[in-house]
Amino acid sequence: MIPLKPLSVAKSRLAAAAGADRPRLALAFAQDTVAAALTCAAVRDVVVVTDDPLAGMELAALGARIVADRPAAGLNAALAHGAGAVREVRPWAAVAAMNADLPALRPSELQRVLENSAEFPRAFLADAAGIGTTLLSAAPGVELAPAFGGRSRARHSASGAAEITLSGVDSVRRDVDTAADLREALLLGLGPHTGRHGARLRAGAPVPGREAR
Repeated sequence: MIPLKPLSVAKSRLAAAAGADRPRLALAFAQDTVAAALTCAAVRDVVVVTDDPLAGMELAALGARIVADRPAAGLNAALAHGAGAVREVRPWAAVAAMNADLPALRPSELQRVLENSAEFPRAFLADAAGIGTTLLSAAPGVELAPAFGGRSRARHSASGAAEITLSGVDSVRRDVDTAADLREALLLGLGPHTGRHGARLRAGAPVPGREAR
């Protein structure tokens, strides 16, 4: 399950680096995230919670199920709503919430995280900075109880979720909020949708496209 803001307001901290390409870059991040998740053997389906019509159309074309953000009450309300939508269809499904800005995501690394998280009622993976969260999971019958945003690592830990401490899953930790984050993702290897925007990015010096996986 992946939440996505309307593209017009998504990734505002990348405005200086991406300029007018910012909404398209936010969409590319989500496309690469969804595409990688859909090819992960541990993922049965991907639900995207968004009210953006273009994003909904493009992500549905990749195979995601689009759920409208009916609460319209912020990130965590959207995630709780998405978890409910998943369990309306499959009541005893495990669920996982993941950021939409993981453009270097590798399916094999995501699989390792999900397999490890399945050992706990709730589990989370901290972001590369060690402050936030990029993934939160809940076992069948367990409420997701998301607390994303800001210092969410501490909040998820305090809520009783187990922290996943695997090494070698950098692509699942590498969310992108700033130009510096984008350069780090570039080093891991951007997915093809984000890679197509690479040459037009302005992050100090122009960032070349890179599509290696």
